[in-house]
Amino acid sequence: MSDDCIFCSIVDGEIPARTVHETDDVLAFLDANPLAPGHTLVIPKAHAARVGDLDADLASAVFDTVAAITPEIEAAVDADGANVGLNDGEAAGQEVPHVHIHAVPRFDGDGGAPIHAVGGERPDLSDGELDAIADDVAAAIDG
Repeated sequence: MSDDCIFCSIVDGEIPARTVHETDDVLAFLDANPLAPGHTLVIPKAHAARVGDLDADLASAVFDTVAAITPEIEAAVDADGANVGLNDGEAAGQEVPHVHIHAVPRFDGDGGAPIHAVGGERPDLSDGELDAIADDVAAAIDG
């Protein structure tokens, strides 16, 4: 746990939250400043600032929870769909440095945008640039 993390304080029960699901490793609660009715945050109970800080078991538990509860959230608020997203790092818009996945119910005609809208201006990359990036990413993953 982190002493100065609001989500760790929620896990510890020091700050109240509208919990919708809880396991030994994961907590899901309604966002206090929702983008839509039913907007839910899914967090690991153990503090991890970035998605790469999660070990495989905890990552699996978090994402399994997201997959299991997102359809239930949609059903509960009669949504037509959902955006599921993770802001990883300050440059990506992460405001709380504790991994959290947003499940945001969406409704036909709600004026919201797809995930692609968060990327800003799209780069105009050549096939050669795309190939080089793919090679660099694959090399970084494979070590």
